[in-house]
Amino acid sequence: MTAEDPFVAHRSLLFTVAYEMLGSAADAEDVVQESWLRWAGVDRARVGDARAYLVRTVTRQALNRLRTLSRSREDYVGEWLPEPLLTRPDIAEDVELAESVSMALLTVLETLGPTERAVFVLREVFDMPYGEIAGAVGKSAAAVRQIARRARDHVAARRPRVSVDRAEQQAVVERFLAALRTGTIAELMEVMAPDVVMVADGGGLANAALEPLHGAALVARLLARPGRTVSAVWLNGALAGRVEADGQLAAVSVVVADGRVSRIYATANPRKLTRLGEPAELVR
Repeated sequence: MTAEDPFVAHRSLLFTVAYEMLGSAADAEDVVQESWLRWAGVDRARVGDARAYLVRTVTRQALNRLRTLSRSREDYVGEWLPEPLLTRPDIAEDVELAESVSMALLTVLETLGPTERAVFVLREVFDMPYGEIAGAVGKSAAAVRQIARRARDHVAARRPRVSVDRAEQQAVVERFLAALRTGTIAELMEVMAPDVVMVADGGGLANAALEPLHGAALVARLLARPGRTVSAVWLNGALAGRVEADGQLAAVSVVVADGRVSRIYATANPRKLTRLGEPAELVR
């Protein structure tokens, strides 16, 4: 394909749609590839709006993949977290895009059904008209409106409620990473909210708590471990941490509220840490 081919022009958009629907970069890449194979066999003269056609194709492929993944994730060992993505710092400047790919929101989207998730992503993130979404998910426009409202209410009731500016968010994350480096309970307790929740994902392949941990005292005791290598990285549109200890790597993202870390997402499953070398191209 040439650089002028619509698929090439919209590839980053298609990956972003698939990733937000699936929470997995590996599966999103597979969906994009499957969509390209379908696009390669299409009579372009019969395609009026290439962007809408490609988004519709990716959505359908992602829905098929999501229904299959939903069954396999039921047998997952421990907590399942989305696959973290290395992103450029400037992604954070697009607040809506950064929030849409945040670990906090992607984790909430896991509680939606496949069709609800697709409708939410296409409407709330990419602002697609209800008619176009209807064609992508195989529903009427009226049904899509109802699904969108239910999905919106569902997400609003579960997503972390935070209202911090970018500078405060980064300052708190930097303090948290510094506390991880020193590994002292006192410093960790200082930067975490009393009711902090930590969710870890080892997938049975790395050491990780099998259930969410609640409370600063418990989480601090677990994290108080000097000798780690901790570096700041941009993951999923926000400042986060890359942590290495005893040959084990983890990607750590946090939610900040009222000047403290209120939620921690620690991904240690090595199969989910393969995309930390090159920033993903995300657009909307």
